[in-house]
This record gives sequence, C-alpha cells and structure tokens, in this order.
Amino acid sequence: MTLSPDEYHDHLKTTAVRAGFSFSDVVLPSEKTLLVGHLRFRYLDWGNEGLRPLLFLHGGALTAHTWDLCCLALRDEFHCIALDQRGHGDTDWAPDADYSIASQREDVRGFVGTLGLDHFILAGMSMGAINALAFAIHYPERLSHLVLIDAGPEVRRPGSHRIRDFVNGGAEPEPLDAIIERALAFNPRRDPKVLRRSLMHNLRQQTDGNWVWKYDRRRFQQMGDAHADERRGLAEGLSERPRRRAARISGLRAPHPSPLTAKAGRGRGPSR
Repeated sequence: MTLSPDEYHDHLKTTAVRAGFSFSDVVLPSEKTLLVGHLRFRYLDWGNEGLRPLLFLHGGALTAHTWDLCCLALRDEFHCIALDQRGHGDTDWAPDADYSIASQREDVRGFVGTLGLDHFILAGMSMGAINALAFAIHYPERLSHLVLIDAGPEVRRPGSHRIRDFVNGGAEPEPLDAIIERALAFNPRRDPKVLRRSLMHNLRQQTDGNWVWKYDRRRFQQMGDAHADERRGLAEGLSERPRRRAARISGLRAPHPSPLTAKAGRGRGPSR
C-alpha cells in the first residue's frame, strides 16, 4: 500500500463523509498474506473474528480496498475479510497467466479452507461476482448467503469492451497526473482529490518516479472464447441450482450504466 497509515485513515474519513456514512470510530484493517498453492494472497482483515465471516471479492483491475467503506459499515456485525485476487493488488501474478474462472474459484476454495471459513457469506462485484457465483455453484454447502453485484452470466459487449479498453491502456509507466486524467475521462463522476488517493492502492511507483498499475493485464488480454464458454457454463450450472442445497442469493445492479444486459443485471431479492 502506497498510502501511509495516517493518509489511509484520513482518506477513509473523507470518503465516508462523502458517501453519507457517520462512523464513531474509523479503524484500519490488518494487512495479511496467505499462501494458496504456489501463490501468495494478500487480504485485509477488519477484525472481530468471533463474528459471522463475510468475504468480499473485488472487480477486475481493482483491489480489496474496493470494499473499505462496506467493511467499515459492517465490521460491528460481521468478520469482514477482503481479498486481493490473483494478479491484482498485492497478491502474486499467475506465472502461467492462468486467470480462468475455474482457477480463481479454486483460489477462493483454498483461501477459505486455509482460514477455516465455513457457512460464510460471499459477496462479489463484477469479476468478483462471477468468481463468487462459480464458487457457489460448485460448493453451495460452504455458503450461507451469496451476494452478486453488477454481474451475471451474460454481458453487453459494448460496455465490456469499454472497460477492457481502459484497463488495457497505460501499459507503460506514466506520470500520476496522466493516469488520473485517463481515469476521470473514463468515469467523470469521481472526485479528483479522492480519486488520487484511491488510486494509490492500485498503483506502484517505479524508480524513475512514474507509476504502473498493479494488476496483470494479461488477464484482460485473454478474455476470448474460452472465457465466454466458462461464463455460459455458469448459466447452465445456475439453472441446476434448485436441485442442490444452495445459499440464498441476492443480486444487485449498479445505479449507472454497466456491461450487464438488462436481463442479467436486474436486481432481485433473496431467493432460495
């Protein structure tokens, strides 16, 4: 993490106020690592281990810090854990560039198995939602609830291509201001000052003073037919869910245009 603890604390206080939260105490998570297979995974543990576990999976090109405000808001009721998935944040990149849904699903299985999490809540957004859905289809008995945000088995290609174009840009190290300018062009809703600090979680400074993204862009460059086939497989697996013991599922749609089709992204309440 590039932010100092004081900067991180101030950033959380600022973003909380802007988001309409009022916390009596802003705490920082413990930054931990765990070896799963041959990869070392970094995760944020927000404390209160005696409470019900709630594991968060971020979206593509993002990090565990996506969930900071959610974890702050929920940590008094749940043991919140946010994972940097393979090739993202400060978790190892896959040496063989294997970023298949199946491999990421097994990362989750190995991670929760090592931590001893069972009958837990799994929440994912975008890429994280797809991986969470894959886990739920294969290991439904491990979950109590599943929360999927802004993702479904099908995507609207113009929206997904726009996201892919953005994350594949900036391949070479560049000044921080140039990165912020591109990020604001992609999402003008962001506050530039808040964005600057938020990006510190997802950037790594080079010796020449320029910055590079932490995520492995090979993940986005290989999202072709094989990835589409895996997505279709999830839809088939989901259709078989009623025949198996399964977690309660909640689906949420982002309030702004997303890569989801209307059908796949329509929010719905818990269902059995």
